[in-house]
Parts: sequence; C-alpha cells; structure tokens
Amino acid sequence: MGTVFSFDVRGGDPGAVRAALDEAVAGLRRADEVFSTYRDDSDVSRLARGELTVAGCAPEVAEVLELAAEAERVSEGWFGTLLRGRLDPTGIVKGWAVERAARRIAAAGAHGVSLNGGGDVQLLGTPGTPRPWRVGVADPLRAGGLAAVVSAAGAAELAVATSGSAERGAHVVDPRTGLPAVTDLVSVTVVAPRLTWADCWATAAFAMGSRKGLAWLESLPQVEALLVTAGGEVHCTRGLAAWLG
Repeated sequence: MGTVFSFDVRGGDPGAVRAALDEAVAGLRRADEVFSTYRDDSDVSRLARGELTVAGCAPEVAEVLELAAEAERVSEGWFGTLLRGRLDPTGIVKGWAVERAARRIAAAGAHGVSLNGGGDVQLLGTPGTPRPWRVGVADPLRAGGLAAVVSAAGAAELAVATSGSAERGAHVVDPRTGLPAVTDLVSVTVVAPRLTWADCWATAAFAMGSRKGLAWLESLPQVEALLVTAGGEVHCTRGLAAWLG
C-alpha cells in the first residue's frame, strides 16, 4: 500500500500472539495484492477491466465494496470508489485492512494492540500501564509539530485517521468532478471506534470543506474531529475535548 506499518502489541501468550502477528502482516500484504490499482494482476485491476466479476474475485472484494457503498450513502456521495470513471476503492482499503489486522492480533489474546498504518491508527484494549494509548496528531502547517494528542482512556477501541494535503499534496478527489477537491482545509482528523469508518469520514469531510465538513461530522454518532484550514483556523466537533490529553 506504499506506506509503513508499525505494531505495538501488549500481553497474551507469546506464541499465539506471534502467530497472529505473522497472519496480520500476511493479511496486509494480501490486501495490497488484491486491491492495488498499481498492479495489473490485482483482483481490483482485473475487475475494473471487466476480466473478473465480483463473484470471481477474492471474497474480500465484495466485503470492501459493500462497506464503500455504505460510506458513499452516509456521506451523501462525498466518498466514492470511482476515479476518472475507473473502479478505485483504495480510499477505504487501508483503514479496513489495518483494523482487520489489529483485531486479528487482539483475538489471539493480546490485551493491547496499537497498529499504525501510514499515520492512521487502530487502538484496541489497553497498553497495561498507568497511561492509556495516546496518538499525536501532526500539525499540517508546522513541520514536526503537533496539533493535538488523542488519548484512548476509557475506550475499549478507538481509531484516529487523518486526511489532508500536507504530506501527499492534492490527492483527495471530489467524486462529483473527478478532479482534486477544491477545499479550504489542509487536514481533517477523525476520532471514532473503527478505523474503517474514521478513514472514510476524514476523506469525505476534507473534500466537503470546513463548513459543510464540520456540520456533517457533528451529525455522525461516536465521531469527533479536528479540522485545520489553510489559513490556520482550527475547528473541532463539540465532543472532541473528551478525547484530548
């Protein structure tokens, strides 16, 4: 998926956790093989060319496309899976793959899992220390700085996902036009229980812009967010303060 993944796993039987960790890594590699739009032989590329049907693809493809359709419905079309008329579900794949890998490790008995996929993080359980899991949110306007620190205190599961232009440039596409989104935002960070959705909602809200994006994020249950504009304005959902620390 063209990014770095890091694992912080606490507790559990070492043998069982190691086996689950190996399976999780293999699952991330398989996700890249199945969903990569840069590989001509991936299921998604072959599906886009009409060489396969969804039924003929790996079963994960149907699962992800169903989730993506739900994301498109909830976002009123601001999240989509078409890029210049071609199937491209990569906007949901990384969050889904990271969440699935983290849950696989937790199911093996680890009491705390933190999985970071290119800056998007799924947290499960606790680290087993007096301090909870904490995630720094990069300041998009100040290299090396932090815009906020999210604490998972009191949460059995929490995800933090950021979409923006600070590191990758104008890569978020407006699904209505197929062109880079015209937005006053430089980053949107979403805090929610599941990374699958946090990643989608951050992308959709970024494309919407600060005013519409903030109002929409406020309407979603169990979702909080931090939005930063190109002019340095910071907007937060009403409940975000409960997760900062």
